[in-house]
Amino acid sequence: MANSEKPRLIVAISGASGIAYGLRALDACRELGVESHLVMSRSSALTLDQETELTVADVQARADVAHKAGDVGASIASGSFQTLGMIVAPCSVRTMSEIATGVTASLLTRAADVTLKERRPLVLMVRETPLHLGHLRTMVKLTEMGAIIAPPLPAFYAKPQSLEEMVDQSVGRALDLFGLAWKPVKRWGLDVGPVKGGA
Repeated sequence: MANSEKPRLIVAISGASGIAYGLRALDACRELGVESHLVMSRSSALTLDQETELTVADVQARADVAHKAGDVGASIASGSFQTLGMIVAPCSVRTMSEIATGVTASLLTRAADVTLKERRPLVLMVRETPLHLGHLRTMVKLTEMGAIIAPPLPAFYAKPQSLEEMVDQSVGRALDLFGLAWKPVKRWGLDVGPVKGGA
């Protein structure tokens, strides 16, 4: 990216439970001065309706740029459009599996494929449990391809006082993988645990 341009991050939201992760990733981008490019899967609208009182338009308003799922000619579908990478938050098993095959049927999975081919970080916050062998093999395949599997797991050492704090910790740690340090993250040796330089 040119020095005059803001850093860009692709934020994708699939239909898995946990849409709060994607929402907070968008909020974090705004707070960090990162230009967010949002793409939502079609099924994410169902999860949004089940888990929040927000509309798709409300979510899109949190992003700097919102792309339609069927717009495979969008900027984020090209490797020449420079970004820091892409986060899928949350990432459904269906989305994960489609990315692993390379057969990309939507802008979301096309953008993920481009992120991999350009050797940029692709962080998948996979939301599924328990996992069967097929899931695990798909995760291994994606890891071998260069993706980062980062399930949103609670960090109890941070002593979260609310669900919101647990979400923010997971999102912030995922953003660390792009070199983005978000203020809500509590860090071992700095905010919690043995304090740096302490006795």
